[in-house]
Formats: sequence, C-alpha cells, structure tokens
Amino acid sequence: MACARVPLDEQQVTEPGPLGKERTLPALHPDRTEERCFVPYKPPPEDGSPADVEEFLEHARFITEDLEWLLALPHDKFWCQVVFDESLQRCLDSYLRHAPRGLDLSTLPSSPAVADMQRSIHKAVFLTFLRMATHKESKEHFFTPAVFGEIIYENFLFDIPKLLDLCVLFGKGNGQLLHKMIENIFTQQPSYYNDLDETVPTVLQVFDTILEKCGLQCEGATAAEPMKLNAHKKPTAMTMSQQELLDIILYLCDSTTTINAFLDIFPAACSSFQSHGFLSSLTSFYETGVPDLEKAIRKRNFDDKSLQEDLWKRLSHSCRKMVETVHLLLFCMEIKNMQTFAEELLQYFTSFLPEKSDETRTSYLLQGVESAWDSVGRRKPQSQIQTSQAQASASLSANQGPAPGAAASSLAVIGAELESLLSCIRDLLPDLGEGFLLECLKEYNYNSELVINDILEDRLAPSLAKLDRTMPRPVKEELPAVLNNRSNVFDGDEFDVFRREQVDMSRIWKGRRKGENVREMLNDKRHVAEQKARYHAYETVVDEVIVEPGESATAYELDDYDDEYDDTYDMNQVGANDLDGDSLLTRRYLWDQFVQDPAVLRERAEARRAAMQQRKGFRPERSSNVVGRPKGQGQTTETLLDRRKKETNKSRGANHNRRSMADRKRNKGMIPS
Repeated sequence: MACARVPLDEQQVTEPGPLGKERTLPALHPDRTEERCFVPYKPPPEDGSPADVEEFLEHARFITEDLEWLLALPHDKFWCQVVFDESLQRCLDSYLRHAPRGLDLSTLPSSPAVADMQRSIHKAVFLTFLRMATHKESKEHFFTPAVFGEIIYENFLFDIPKLLDLCVLFGKGNGQLLHKMIENIFTQQPSYYNDLDETVPTVLQVFDTILEKCGLQCEGATAAEPMKLNAHKKPTAMTMSQQELLDIILYLCDSTTTINAFLDIFPAACSSFQSHGFLSSLTSFYETGVPDLEKAIRKRNFDDKSLQEDLWKRLSHSCRKMVETVHLLLFCMEIKNMQTFAEELLQYFTSFLPEKSDETRTSYLLQGVESAWDSVGRRKPQSQIQTSQAQASASLSANQGPAPGAAASSLAVIGAELESLLSCIRDLLPDLGEGFLLECLKEYNYNSELVINDILEDRLAPSLAKLDRTMPRPVKEELPAVLNNRSNVFDGDEFDVFRREQVDMSRIWKGRRKGENVREMLNDKRHVAEQKARYHAYETVVDEVIVEPGESATAYELDDYDDEYDDTYDMNQVGANDLDGDSLLTRRYLWDQFVQDPAVLRERAEARRAAMQQRKGFRPERSSNVVGRPKGQGQTTETLLDRRKKETNKSRGANHNRRSMADRKRNKGMIPS
C-alpha cells in the first residue's frame, strides 16, 4: 500500500501480477489503468426530432456516467486514468471543441430533458478539469509541484487552446475558480507563458484571415509582402456566398468572445498580448473589417430574415467584445514608471483616434482628462478646456463620423447660413437633392465637411441611407393671415386698430378716468340729445297726402291703387273658415294648461301601465309582508315565503353575493353544515 504523506509521484504500490505473483509498481503506471471506453461528445441536435433527441440523450448519459465514475476514483487511480487513458482525453477535447457557446444556446431544442442532460455533462466536464488542475487535494494526496507541472505539460493535459476554451465555456459564474485553476497551472509550469507568446501571433492571424477573405488589405501588409496580381479578383463581403459570410461571422464571434473571456479571467496574460501589438492590430481590424461586414449584412438580400438578424446580432456581439478587450488591455498595463506609463497610454489613445475619430470619443477622452485634474485637486481652467475641445473638434472635422444623437443637442442653422452650407455641398455634389442634403445636415450637426466626406465614402447613417438622394426641398407653406379670418362683433368700430390707421386715444384710458365726477357723469344728457334725431322721423304720421295735378305718387313714396287686389278679396269669404269664438276659447284654455301638474301626469302614466299589463295578461306582483304577526301568534304562509325571498335576494344589495357564495360552498361540502 502507499505510504502516507508521500507525493503521488514517489509512491510505490504492490499488486498481484499476471501470473498471480505480487509485484511493485509506481503509483502512476499504465497497468493500473481501468479498461473503460469514453465516447466522444456530440452536440444536441438542432432540428429536435424525437429520434435525434433520443440518440443524444443516450450518448450523453454514457459520458455523464463515465465522468462521474472517474471523479469517484481515489487520487492515484484518477491520475492513472487521466494520464494513460487516451479515450478520456478525446472525450474531454471533443466537449471543448463542440460544446455550444453562449450565443448558440438559443438555437438548441427547447426539450427540458436535453437541457438537463447538457447541464449534467457541463458540470461533470468542469469538475474533471478542475481536479486535473489541482496538484494537492489533501495532506495525504498531492504531487510534487515540479513533477505536477511536468506531467500536465508533457502529457498535453492542458495547453493554451484548451485554456481559452475553458474560459469561454465555464467563465460565466465560475470566474474565481477558473482564475485559481489557470493561475496554478501557469505557476507550476512557467513554460505555458512561452506557449502563450507563441500563440498570440496565431490569434492575430485570425483577423488577417478575415480581412483577406473579405478582399481587404490589412495595414502594413504591402510592406511585408507584395500584393498578388489576382488579389483584385478575390470576393468581397458583398459578393461572396452567403455560407462564406456566415462562416466568417461565426469565426469572428467565436474568436473575439474567447479572447475576451481568457483575458478577463486571467489578466496576467495581457502583457503577452500587448508585447505583440495586439491593441493596434485590433483597432485597425475594427475600422477596416467591421464596416465592410456591417454593410454586407445590411444591404445583402437574405431569403431568411432570421439569419440576417442572427448575423447582425453576432457581429454586434463581436464588436462589443473587441471594445471590452481593449479596455482590459489598457487597465492591465504595468505601471513601473509613471512617466513611461503616461506616455504609453497617451500613445495608445493617439493611435486610436486616427482610426475612426468621432466627436463623442474625443469628448469622452477630454472629460477623462478633466476628471483626472479634479481628482488631484488641480482644476484646469474652463477656458482652457473649451479651447482644447474646440481644437480637437476642428482637427478631427476632416474625417470624423457623426456622434449618435449629436444633431439633437445643437441649435438649428437657418437663413443665409443654411443656404451657404447647401450651396457649398451642391457645388461638389450637384446630383443630390436639397431635401436630402437638409436631412444630412440635421443628422451631422450642420457640419458640411462631415456630410461630404461620409457621402463620398458611403458611410452615411442607416436612417439617411434609406432616403431618396434626389429628394427635393420641402415647400414651406405660408400660414394664412390670422387677421383675414378674424371675425368679431367689434369689427370696424372706432377702436378697431386692425382696420383703422388712427384711433382717438383720448377716449381710451385705464381704470377710472382722471378728473371724472360721478354726479357730472349722471347729469350729462348729451346722449339723449343725440338720440332725438333718430326718433324724430317716427313722430310725424301722415294720413293723407295731397297730390298736385301732374305729379306722380312715387314722388311721395306711395303705391298706386290696385283694383284687382280688392276684387280678389271681395270674391273670397275672408275669415269664413276661421274657428268661431268657442273654438278660440278652447284653444286659449289649452295654453293655460301648458305646464301640467306632475302628480296628474304620474296618475295617468300609472293608469296606462295598468291597462297595458291587463291587456297582456300580466298579473301584478303582490306587495311583500315580512313583518307578519306578533311573536307567538304564528305566521302565515305568505309571510314565510316573503321572508325566504328576502333572504335569498339579499345578495343583490350591499352584501356582494356573500349569501349565495356561502350557500354554494355549503352545497359542495366546503363548509360543515
């Protein structure tokens, strides 16, 4: 048996040999390996058919049972199986290679059994790698640290690609455990740092490969190697097949997510990435390749719109991970000398700005510098800050892109200044409509240089790309004059200032007129004298006008006599058909009863209602009597029925069906009677 408190790499065990004789073997020996075949992992089926799901569940059950058996082995048996069983390594490698990542989980079948089985495998694989990365499980079970590092390195139990996959698969929720696990691996075997340095150029090659597939040329490529003659024949993101575009997006998404997860969990690796100029290469790729891929996804015709949405989501996810990776690399910079650190940081910021300078990022950088001044108690004068911002904006105006929503925060340009901007743009781009240019100016904060630059480079915002470039300038409708439609009872009076050029201001005052006496105002009868002329025409009544011979009656505004009119009324009995005196009195009486007594109206309505019910055979309901006789004298059947009816119909009042619901519960046996 193994001795206590001895490293596993130094332990010896005695076991029966093939011929029955005992033999002594090292604790780590191939003959101590159990014969067990670990099957490779297969991802869940995408279509979710019952046959495929059943096959996946059975296959995954084998893997889960085998890994649980492995984890239950003692320390020495576990490591014999890990080191010498090749099928186990193939099983673990297949899971790291084919296990669904974060964005792939949404495409898995919605079967609860598949999800539970996937979680079981995921947990078992993680616990297996966690135990493989532990060189000391207890005081009795441990390795010599140097031997442990040699075992995991020489037997390829861990390598850089495996560590990258472990971070992206198990990083969510297990960050601290993974950090300790990877830190222990690099501590016990420093050779992994050399492997990491050799891996970073391979990671950078990922971005160069994508640029090459898209027909783009990475910065500095011409200096390294000459451009091939058939390079212009390579397909671009717009002309390549849909499957190739899908593969590129998936490749980019997986690579950026994996790199970000590894650096987030193991920040010590940032120095290796920085030493190979990873920051510069990443920012260059972001500005060279991402716009081309965005344009391809946005403008290509997809038969399946869900595929287009998925590609856009994955590309956006990749962009976010690239930005987060840059943040991690900047935050993990070593501060050996403050002066050197500041120079390197400013150099990085300076290298970022020419790639894609926009006012938002520049303002963000300036605000960060301002916050740094505030944090050390040295407030920079506001005039200098405004001057630096103005200079930065001016220096970037030639090639910067618009900040989202920047136009909304500025004042609109109108009048001669707006016409000057339109004229400046139309001199260079005469085919564009003024309406389209107005929308561009609004979006770009009325910066004509930005508008011209982005139109020529076809980098307009999506909202502008959908507009018609020949759109004319909208015609400004003149609002109708309010005074022309004005209508008032005082129109045209002596105080109508809208229709009179001069108004007697002596008749306009505020409050009580100065020097005005109430008695004098009442005694003033001038308005009576003014009205006399109006009524003077009505005081003379002429019954007879004498017409002189030779004069016409029209001179006196008199009508000529019409004999036919009199004959008409002589022949007809005027008034013969009128009502006599008694009828007139009857009509006079009706008018006296115009407003009748409401009590009489109610009696008549009740009589009409009773007559109608009698015609229909309706039997009026008798009045209820729930009071009944005095206690002790007995009650009539009518009284008992009325009381029961009242008790039943109490729910229609303020009790809100309490009685009926109680009866319902009692009938169903919910309340003991």
